[in-house]
Amino acid sequence: MKFLPMLTRLPCKSLLSAALGLLCCAGASNLAAAPKAHPNTTGWQNLFAPDFSDADLKPGEWVMENGVLVAKDHNTIWTKKSYANFTLDLEFKVAKESNSGVFLRSGNIKDVLSALEIQVHESADGAHYGMVGAIYNAQPPSKGMSKPVGEWNHFTITCQDSHVSLIFNGEEVFNVDLNNWTEPKKNPDGTPNKFAKALKDFSRNGPLGLQGLHGKAQAPVWYRNLRIKEIK
Repeated sequence: MKFLPMLTRLPCKSLLSAALGLLCCAGASNLAAAPKAHPNTTGWQNLFAPDFSDADLKPGEWVMENGVLVAKDHNTIWTKKSYANFTLDLEFKVAKESNSGVFLRSGNIKDVLSALEIQVHESADGAHYGMVGAIYNAQPPSKGMSKPVGEWNHFTITCQDSHVSLIFNGEEVFNVDLNNWTEPKKNPDGTPNKFAKALKDFSRNGPLGLQGLHGKAQAPVWYRNLRIKEIK
C-alpha cells in the first residue's frame, strides 16, 4: 500500500491523528446506510405478504383490507423471518386514543420488553418517553411530528449494528447508538427505564412486529406500504 512509507515518516502525534481519522471514517460508515429523508422504496420487499404466509399470527387477529393492515385482536403480528441490519419504511394512521408500536429485532416474542419499540400513538401514554415516535421508555423524538387523527404518518426506521434512527414525517427525530445504554434500567440521560437488560445487550437480530389493539380504548391503528430493505 503506497501510503504506508509516508506514515512511517510521520512523528508520533501525526501518526495518532491519522489513526484516529481512519477510525472516525470507519465509524461514520456504520451510519452511511441510514437515509436522511424518506427513501424511494420501489423494488423493496413487502414486510408481510397479503396472505400472511410470512407472518406469525393466528387467523383473524389481523386483516388486510385494500392494502391496509389493521389489528382485530390485542396480539402482535410478527415476521417469521429475523432481521439484523435494515431500513423499514411504513405509513400509519391512528384513531382517537390509539396505542400501538413497531417492535425491532425481538430477542423473545413472548416478552415485549425484549425488543425496542417505536411508539405509535395518537399522542402519548403515561410511560416515561411514551410519546409517538419515541423508543419506548428509552429515547424521545427531538420534536413532535405527528399528524392529526385520521391522517397518514410516515416512519423510516433504520437499524444498523448498534445504531437506530427514525425519520418521522420528513425529519430525523433521533439517531442513537445503543452502546450508550450501558446499564440495566437506566438511560444515558440518567432517567430510569423498565428494561432488566442494558439496551447495548439487546438482540441485534430478530423478528419485527406490530403491536395489536392496546390500551384502555382498544382503538385501532392502520398500517400500509410496509416495505423493508436489508443492509448487507
